[in-house]
Amino acid sequence: MQAIRTYFVLALSDVRSQMQYRASFAMQTLGNFLASCVDFLGIAALFSSFGALQGWSLYEVAVLYGIVNLSFALAEGIGRGFDEFARTIREGNFDRVLLRPRGTLFQVLASRMEISRVGRLLQGAAVLALGLAGLPEPLGLGQGLLLAACVIGGTMLFLGVLFLQAAACFWTLESLEVFNILTYGGLQAVAYPLDIYQTWLRNFLLYVVPLGCLNYLPSAVLFGKNLPFPAWSAYLAPLAGAAFLALGALAWRAGVRHYRSSGS
Repeated sequence: MQAIRTYFVLALSDVRSQMQYRASFAMQTLGNFLASCVDFLGIAALFSSFGALQGWSLYEVAVLYGIVNLSFALAEGIGRGFDEFARTIREGNFDRVLLRPRGTLFQVLASRMEISRVGRLLQGAAVLALGLAGLPEPLGLGQGLLLAACVIGGTMLFLGVLFLQAAACFWTLESLEVFNILTYGGLQAVAYPLDIYQTWLRNFLLYVVPLGCLNYLPSAVLFGKNLPFPAWSAYLAPLAGAAFLALGALAWRAGVRHYRSSGS
């Protein structure tokens, strides 16, 4: 409990500092919201021309889109300190982190909470609500809990990617652009059903960076789509996010052991 209390004290301190510039916060939030809306309008325009995509309706794809965008918005807001970690390394500020009694992962996680990402969060929630409202039958309690678990699992998976991105900075001193392929690129890829992709890409999104496990597999089972997996696998799929988060944490620990100080 003490760790949780400390986290919120540090994170809310950063939030208060951001709210000193309320006009900037409002414009960034609105910008994130509108940019996300443009993405989904493009998907809606596609469906207005073709009606369905590999048997998936617009409302079903809206559920896919909503899950992954909610997850990404939460992870990006919570894990902003890892997204900006390259600057911490270059400026020598990580040396001070090592001198404090709390763990390094905890300190970087609590150092930054990007509240302007609430714009993407609201847009993802709105699209998810639209998709659920348009389904022919409402979801039951168990199905709703599965979707909530998918959002939590997706948040953990994206945080794992941010951990990996930050860990790479111990060797490169810069944030590698390849990780944007996994975050923004993955976000765009799994906003559509994986049925439309070639086998190698579908396998990559299911087994290597398992973003598809967090929205595609559960949604396909809920909507009665044909899958080469048993239906019960959908209820285990959110665990892929926890596994990837653990992988990112291990990479972070390896990076900290490699770190030899900035010399400042």
